[in-house]
Amino acid sequence: MTNKQLKNLKDRLWQGADQLRANSGLKSTEYATPILGLIFLRFAQSKYSKFEAVINAEYEKGKGSRAERPIHEIAIEKCGYYLPSEAKFDYLLNLPESVNLAEKTKTAMEEIEKYTEELADTLPKDIYYSVNSEDDPLVLNKLFKVFKDIPTDVNLDIFGEIYEYFLGEFALAEGQGGGEFFTPSTVVRYMVEVLAPTEGEIFDPACGSGGMFVQAAHYIAHHAAKGNDINLRAYGVEKIAATVNLAKMNLVLNNIRGSITYANSYYRDPYDCFGRFNYVMANPPFNVDDVELDQVKPQPRYNTYGVPQNKTKKAKGDAKETVPNGNYLWINLFATSLNENGRAALVMANSASDAGHSEKDVRIKLIESGVISQMVTLPTNMFTSVTLPATLWFFDRAKTKKDEILFIDARNIFTQITRAHRKFSDEQIKNLAIITRLYEGKTDEFAALLDEYRAALAAAPETSDDEDTPPKAYWQEQIDWLTSHFPDGEYVDVIGLCKAAKLDGEDGIIDQDYSLNPGRYVGVVIEDDGMTEAEFKAEMRSLNTEFFTLNGEAQKLERVIVENLRSLVGGEPRD
Repeated sequence: MTNKQLKNLKDRLWQGADQLRANSGLKSTEYATPILGLIFLRFAQSKYSKFEAVINAEYEKGKGSRAERPIHEIAIEKCGYYLPSEAKFDYLLNLPESVNLAEKTKTAMEEIEKYTEELADTLPKDIYYSVNSEDDPLVLNKLFKVFKDIPTDVNLDIFGEIYEYFLGEFALAEGQGGGEFFTPSTVVRYMVEVLAPTEGEIFDPACGSGGMFVQAAHYIAHHAAKGNDINLRAYGVEKIAATVNLAKMNLVLNNIRGSITYANSYYRDPYDCFGRFNYVMANPPFNVDDVELDQVKPQPRYNTYGVPQNKTKKAKGDAKETVPNGNYLWINLFATSLNENGRAALVMANSASDAGHSEKDVRIKLIESGVISQMVTLPTNMFTSVTLPATLWFFDRAKTKKDEILFIDARNIFTQITRAHRKFSDEQIKNLAIITRLYEGKTDEFAALLDEYRAALAAAPETSDDEDTPPKAYWQEQIDWLTSHFPDGEYVDVIGLCKAAKLDGEDGIIDQDYSLNPGRYVGVVIEDDGMTEAEFKAEMRSLNTEFFTLNGEAQKLERVIVENLRSLVGGEPRD
């Protein structure tokens, strides 16, 4: 989906929300549900249409013979779900205004659920009766018309994009409570690029709308050999019921096999996750401080590296003892859920990188175990509903350099969208991810990326006002960024950007008191003039000396001016 198409979609979402705001009895926190349901129908029909001819042909071929199969079985085999005619978006869109559209929409949802086990009791139904009002009985009809032309042939987490939009525009409570917030798709895409998943089982213990699964599947599909199926099975846990339904819809539309469980990951382990998964990805809630210690302390998935605990116990008779902070419970869970070759990525509050007391003890054990592979500081204002700074943690059970961690400071790498919102561009994602590939010794991927940019440069116009068609200067900037930072096409530490830090040695991780803050390792560079921190200090000393010299000369000139004025007008000069 191009930037123009995405803007068009969000304009239509705004139109839809306007209809609901002005004419329905729904609250702003309820807008997303009916709209997401209609968009599900729109995408379901678009995808189904690509398989429909094959489905019908196979059904007709076996019809009346011993090999005859129900059409819904063939559809599920080919497409992942069966879409009866009365459940198609266009059928509902073109119904006469005299028909009870809310009832027909509910029936459509029930028909889809009847034939698709993964969607049982998932799709929105009764809420459509609340969309229309006495003053305007055609609000639902208007909503169908708003979304009839949205682009459906897109390679992104469309449900995630829409969910993010509603979080940002209408501040849905379920997206912000308890340190929880939606992960922007460009951040997820970067996480996936670093992990580079191929196949196997992927786990998200705080899966939200399922965006981690969708982006992982898209990555695998893009890199898989032509004609190969996506051999990925997703396992998600989510503690908000409405979001569980959204994730299930997302998996079905993206043809991802797996299951989403409604549960609280602190206390329930529905997939027996210890040592199981190929990949783990999540953006768990930050800084949760009311998790009961007695429930998590006995669990190996939380206690392998130590459970964070308060320095002093609560007085007798008080409420149950809780962990001081849930951040390191999540960090533990990621590290322990991996199999012997597993890799993980999670979003975490910056504060966890330097947390002290019992959390530091856990961090030391994690570092010394060699499971932490990489730490990346994100720019601020990347998230829709919060400005909280965040860091990406990466784990790799099979990494060879056990005594080393790659640190990347990406705080200055972003594309400004609005005054309060930033994202990674496609090329920024590739540029950051190629640092990991170079660190892993995959120099051929660096060369391939350079070739990609050079081809884009050759084909680009000299100038362009279209943000989806960058000019030559843009592609030259990408080439220059790569070649200036890694001139030999091999990994090197770059001041202000990346550093492979050893556990021991001067300025090593132990020397930095086991901090995992990338800023402590990569150093500082002034991007405008390319100076290192030492060069900047030297320059400031020189300028300071020059300033005092010029200030002394100015004072001399001031005295000369005063004397000249005195000689011209006589007496003391006046203000």
